[in-house]
Amino acid sequence: MSPQAIAPDIRRVEQARAQENFPVALRVLPARYRRHLLAVYGYARHVDDLGDEPLADGLDRLAALDDVEAELRALHAGADVPNPVLRALAPTVAECRLPLDALVRLVEANRVDQHVTRYATFEQLVGYCTLSANPVGELVLHVFGQADPATVALSDRICTALQLVEHLQDVAEDHRRGRVYLPAADMERFEVTEADLARSTASRQLRELIGFEAERARAWLDAGAPLVSALHGWGRLAVGGYLAGGRATLDALAAADHDPLAVTARPRRRHILGSWLAATVRSAG
Repeated sequence: MSPQAIAPDIRRVEQARAQENFPVALRVLPARYRRHLLAVYGYARHVDDLGDEPLADGLDRLAALDDVEAELRALHAGADVPNPVLRALAPTVAECRLPLDALVRLVEANRVDQHVTRYATFEQLVGYCTLSANPVGELVLHVFGQADPATVALSDRICTALQLVEHLQDVAEDHRRGRVYLPAADMERFEVTEADLARSTASRQLRELIGFEAERARAWLDAGAPLVSALHGWGRLAVGGYLAGGRATLDALAAADHDPLAVTARPRRRHILGSWLAATVRSAG
């Protein structure tokens, strides 16, 4: 597969970054940190697009993902690679010593998406997040030179929570793609069927289920919140923004009466800022 065939849509990457629940790379950060964070985000978004977005005729998703992993391994071995996304990531890999395992797990998450479209239990969904979300937080910690077992463990909780929140926002879109990220056991408990996910507005049962899952996500965010005070300098500022974005999104979802079918609940920037200031001031105190 040629590098041109799987080159990223830069405009789509920028649009996706603007729609994230949290600031990917705060403008107040020094240029070197912004550059590295944007390279990591560009890589993660590109891999997600290979797993989700329509590809040109004749292209195979799994083959495209295999190509990315092969080039990642070559990049870590010091070779030049043709993929423009990985070429942009190369300086970050070298300067921040990004671990190959974390990068590869993001590829594996998208392989999983090709054959797993339902999750029986919450525990299974959390297991998926160890591939789809947690590696991003680990990579961010490496960007700031503050990755160790304790900080990575706290980061995993925040990243899992952020992924759970995104799933709640995107219930309708995911269902149209043939995927359901609400645990089947919880759907049964709240008497929600997949037909309910195709409606224009959420039923009472679905809103109760979304509220239940939202509180779970908030508990995971709170469990990871000590990471902000465990970090220092620019890393604390950046991660505080991610935490604030998750909390503000949960507040927006609650304000929408936990109905992700009628609207896509997005946090307002001022709410993110307020939550971010609270998180950073609290951690500093």
